[in-house]
Amino acid sequence: MNIVGVDIGGTFTDLVGCIDGKIVTSKTSTTPVDPTSGVANALSLAHCDLPKLGDVLHGSTIAINTVLERKGAKTALITTRGFRDVYAIGRGNRIDAFNLWFHRPKPLVDRQLTFEVSERMNAAGDVLAPIDAAEVERVAGQLAAHGVEAVAVCFLHSYANPAHERLVGEILRRAQPDLFVTLSHEILREFREYERTSTTVLNAFVGPRVRNYLGTLERYLRGEKFGGKVHIMRSNGGVMSLAQAREQPVSMMESGPVAGMIGAGKLAVHLGLDQCIGFDMGGTTAKSSLITRGQPAIEDGYVIGEPADGQPMQLPVVDIVEVGNGGGSIAWVDQAGGLHVGPKSAGADPGPACYGKGSLDPVVTDADLVLGRINGGRFLNGAMQLDVAAARRALDEKVGKPLGLSAMEAALGVATISDANMSLSVRAVSVNKGVDPRDTAMIAFGGAGPLHAIAIAREIFIPRVVIPKLPGTFSALGMLMASWRQDFVRTLVGRLGGLDGKLVERVYAELGREGHAQMERDGVAGDVVDFRFYADLRYVGQEHALSIPISSPEMLTGDTSRVRELFHVEHDQRYGQAAFDESLEIVNLRLVLTAARNDTIAEAWLTEPWTPTEAGEEGVRDVVYDDPAKPLKARVLWRPAMPAGMTIVGPAVIEEPNSTILIHPGDKVTVTHAGHLIVDLAQKA
Repeated sequence: MNIVGVDIGGTFTDLVGCIDGKIVTSKTSTTPVDPTSGVANALSLAHCDLPKLGDVLHGSTIAINTVLERKGAKTALITTRGFRDVYAIGRGNRIDAFNLWFHRPKPLVDRQLTFEVSERMNAAGDVLAPIDAAEVERVAGQLAAHGVEAVAVCFLHSYANPAHERLVGEILRRAQPDLFVTLSHEILREFREYERTSTTVLNAFVGPRVRNYLGTLERYLRGEKFGGKVHIMRSNGGVMSLAQAREQPVSMMESGPVAGMIGAGKLAVHLGLDQCIGFDMGGTTAKSSLITRGQPAIEDGYVIGEPADGQPMQLPVVDIVEVGNGGGSIAWVDQAGGLHVGPKSAGADPGPACYGKGSLDPVVTDADLVLGRINGGRFLNGAMQLDVAAARRALDEKVGKPLGLSAMEAALGVATISDANMSLSVRAVSVNKGVDPRDTAMIAFGGAGPLHAIAIAREIFIPRVVIPKLPGTFSALGMLMASWRQDFVRTLVGRLGGLDGKLVERVYAELGREGHAQMERDGVAGDVVDFRFYADLRYVGQEHALSIPISSPEMLTGDTSRVRELFHVEHDQRYGQAAFDESLEIVNLRLVLTAARNDTIAEAWLTEPWTPTEAGEEGVRDVVYDDPAKPLKARVLWRPAMPAGMTIVGPAVIEEPNSTILIHPGDKVTVTHAGHLIVDLAQKA
């Protein structure tokens, strides 16, 4: 089957496809006004015949950018009477304790658009106060009067019994068919009132914009006579149907970046890397994730934006740490004479100064160009000529003159600070989690990742860096390896060993029925689906839990010795200790469904023997590494011409159609039999 993966980033739109058994790629500028036109350009550049495609996999930053830019729909919130301010109050902790300008997350819903309804469930799901349908009808009228475009409904304990939410949903959808309605139990059935409310609001806030975009995308594809399936990349590392993405757009917040980490995990298994760090640097941001035994870590909680003031989302998400530094991050000087890079980005339009679109702000790409690290005549395989003079002028005017530096010194400063900023994301997924970077390797990708990865790895003592094939479009490649995945959860609180057996069996069966219903909606055959149940367990008195695999309800209600043993082992691995004499309690029961792709062309391509695809002559050019006054003569090689088994020692620059790899002095590069590059960093005295 012919398939393509398309990843829309903040700066570039990338495509990788498997067409007639061969890999095709393209990279084009993202068009913020109409992202679909970027998809169309990418398909055209790759010569993809849409009627012959069977599957289009797609990831986009549109959902997360809508939140970060606060450009979502006018949203209202309906909640239980007496709990109007739960969402605004949030948590009582102060994450950034020493920040005098600290402020809590600003709600995405104005207080005047938060409505209360008289109803009440208890934690067991019993009705304490019935809901008044007439009151809901009045609220529906108020929503129309305020011009509300989307509404989130989140009642107290609706995770235990969603009957009242369902009634509200029916009334609102009947009264205003065009209103985007999100009911919390349709997104997740899990306790923690603030996080559940925030997740529901996020879905409503981004819903209309994402739904419109996905509709435009589908109309374009169908208009070009595409008759196959469209799958959307999820934040949990799997894919979902287009219909589900329209209803649950919150699930695609990190849909682009996670695909690259999935691909990095597959590559890590091929290379025998037990633990590695995926590093993805694009035009707007840099992302890092810890990958263990081929699997990126998945967390059941995530904050969109900064940890202290971002928007919480309580859904399974690949654990990615993101910083606002990429190739398009703007360099600026503050009033005290301090040099900063990011988080603001020049994006795709106007982009870096060197793009020649009139921008006067210097960015990281401009610095790399001035330092000789990028070949301005070969950018995007020669499709975009870069203006070195414009880059130098921007660096000189905005950085050099204010700081009394030459343009070259300014460029080196920008690149160095950018590397330091991005190293924070790598530290966050390694050092901050108790993982020694010296025991890992880094898999670097993204258009700018291979250019900066080695400097970052050296900064935190990672000894080896892997540059995969097609690093510039690797996230799009990762989409072609992603499984269909669905996550279901039910809150179930009780002491392990003292649970009501019939209740556990009922919840277990409910999850199974939900899973089968989703399989039927998505047309996924039962014989290819892997069912995995988990219990969220914790020591009595703890706040957070660990997910432990279980194979039957009896593991929680009968002989619990096996699940206790698994929990103690996991707790010891995660936190370095286990309290064997402490009592355990369960808080949630989970079901994870996955269906691996029946085509493995992309995954097999990662391991295929490599042979050079093009001829290329070796060159030499001056490249600045550490001293702007003393550039080094670096070998310049064309990667498509490098044979398997070839080794070189830096300084060198390895160019390829959609990326550039900077090899530092003394670093050794080896081309594997499959064409990946292994860079062993020189040990400095």
